[in-house]
Amino acid sequence: MARKRNQKKGNKKTFGARDDTRAKRSWSELIKENEKWETYYKTLNIIPEEEWARFKETCQSPLPLTFRVTGSRKHAHEVLKLFQEKHLPNLTNVEFEGQILKPPMELPWYPNHLAWQLDVPKTVIRKNEQFAKTQRYLVVENAVGNISRQEAVSMIPPIVLEVEPHHTVLDMCAAPGSKTAQLIEALHKDTDEPTGFVVANDADAKRSHMLVHQLKRLNSANLMVVNHDAQFFPRIKLHTDAEKKKEMLKFDRILCDVPCSGDGTMRKNVNVWKDWNTQGGLGLHTVQLNILNRGLNLLKSGGRLVYSTCSMNPIENEAVVAEALRKWGSKIKLVNCDDKLVGLVRSKGISNWPVLDRNMAVKNKGDEGTIESWFPPTEEEREIFHLDSCIRVYPHQQNTGGFFITVFEKIEDEVEQAKRLANELEESSPTPSAKKLKTENGAAAEVQQEPVKKERLPRDANEEPFVFVDPNHESLKVCWDFYGIDSKFDKTTCLVRNATGEPTRTVYTVCPTLRDIIQANDDRLKIIYSGVKLFVAQRSDIECSWRIQSESLPIMKHHMKSPRIVNANLDMLKELLIESFPTFEDVEAKHLDDEFVKKMHDLSSGCAFVEIERGEDKESLFLPVWKGAKCVNLMVSKEDTHELLYRIYGIETTAKDNSKIQKKQVATGTAESTETVDSKETSTDA
Repeated sequence: MARKRNQKKGNKKTFGARDDTRAKRSWSELIKENEKWETYYKTLNIIPEEEWARFKETCQSPLPLTFRVTGSRKHAHEVLKLFQEKHLPNLTNVEFEGQILKPPMELPWYPNHLAWQLDVPKTVIRKNEQFAKTQRYLVVENAVGNISRQEAVSMIPPIVLEVEPHHTVLDMCAAPGSKTAQLIEALHKDTDEPTGFVVANDADAKRSHMLVHQLKRLNSANLMVVNHDAQFFPRIKLHTDAEKKKEMLKFDRILCDVPCSGDGTMRKNVNVWKDWNTQGGLGLHTVQLNILNRGLNLLKSGGRLVYSTCSMNPIENEAVVAEALRKWGSKIKLVNCDDKLVGLVRSKGISNWPVLDRNMAVKNKGDEGTIESWFPPTEEEREIFHLDSCIRVYPHQQNTGGFFITVFEKIEDEVEQAKRLANELEESSPTPSAKKLKTENGAAAEVQQEPVKKERLPRDANEEPFVFVDPNHESLKVCWDFYGIDSKFDKTTCLVRNATGEPTRTVYTVCPTLRDIIQANDDRLKIIYSGVKLFVAQRSDIECSWRIQSESLPIMKHHMKSPRIVNANLDMLKELLIESFPTFEDVEAKHLDDEFVKKMHDLSSGCAFVEIERGEDKESLFLPVWKGAKCVNLMVSKEDTHELLYRIYGIETTAKDNSKIQKKQVATGTAESTETVDSKETSTDA
């Protein structure tokens, strides 16, 4: 969600559990009642009277656990199949304290059966053996980016945005990043090297860095994280070329998941119950409208924009949409999604609503202190706007949070668009508006939003620059030759993040389009993160002092033709996953893969790669290893090791280390494959 809130960090004992212990206690201590909230929504009459009791009761209960499998990964079907075959049967007809628990349920509207819901309390997940095993499975798969914990309704906006691999995409209010992750997955659908990219923005610097942590798991060179107020998001130059410098980036797809009062999240954010009042929506309305209008300005003709909130309040939803339709007229239209998301229970958008102030008094258009755009459209406008094309999802309809989604399409003529942009000041800003902030006691306060400043703020002392490295730099030339990297890989996309511009410890790579944007917009974009690690410095006493980082292998494996890529069988991989630095002598004695041992032994010391073919219906593996003078070691993280052991060999692990005797038992087959062991903590990618 885009709603801003304070959180404290702590240990997560359950997959997806909240890390605010006070919030956990509040579920039992706080009375989940709010008279103004109940009066307001009964006055709106958006929930049928016969459904009200169930609606309120659902809002008062905790959310179920929901997750989705990363659809862009080639092994997504394996991860899903493992859950369906190894876990789902054991979670069906489970009895806990005398009650039969609900089995996991597939979200019917999510594509390709990849999203699931576990409607059981977290206490059950911790205490029941079968659910605890599933919990461990989810934790490991989440750590390596194969699945994501995400609220069900939060999955809807990226789906209806319909991102394709060639699209330029902007997520205007991206933190904490679950929807952004979906956008990146869609971009990488069917390709490791899409031509499009995602720009993920958040106004809060701390949340921007949290966004990076969430998205790094996906290892995409087609992502850039920036830190700007979405109301004033800057225009982005496409080129450094002086003749083309006036060409500005227009996005094919834009997600405006705007800050909101958040009463759709009251099932997990208990403070909404005590803090909610009508002023929250009234105060945020103009900010939301400014963000939407800025998004529509940045949208390409023929492009699609999704406006969404985690609020059920029409002042933040249909009122914002209606005002955008007034402003833009025939240049935009709403997209009806009735034929999308088959299986999703939803309600249509509304065209009439009362406006109530903080004292719950009804206000009329023209009253002192009101804004015209708060009020519902006229009869004539209703016929034109088609606000029933908006999507409303209420908590009781399928045991979710509350959400609002609207899909816009821009149909402005390109010539007309160019003319308008020529007259638009580059640093134009929306009318200063009231922006809602949190005071120390948690109450809502309003401050006047200052106009955007024209001069660029000086770079923060802790803010590292993005400096591109000459592909003919001696350090890079050694890497191109050593790893046999072909000419199809764009070698001008390598960058470092230090003021000297010299490759010292780490070299990153970005997609070619982002390279141009980073170079052309140093004076206007506050870039927090972009690129994946390509080369990392290692020992200097060997032939190549750089190793290829595992997070860039999805790209680089398509561009390497080198004897340093050695085929191995599954027995050999299992040995490498379980044993730390096995010697060639020991491996050779086991006769697991004599050809692998011979080829690997003949290589010079340094980074190399192991490729494992697993059959036509399964993804082949491409993993980095360290080849020493007398031994070889698989260079993947502990989390990746655990995931591979379980997915490929059915070996369960724990977070704690166990003795090497157990590891050797599993390796030699003297222990059951389902016995709990813990793999070595292999060399990690720093």
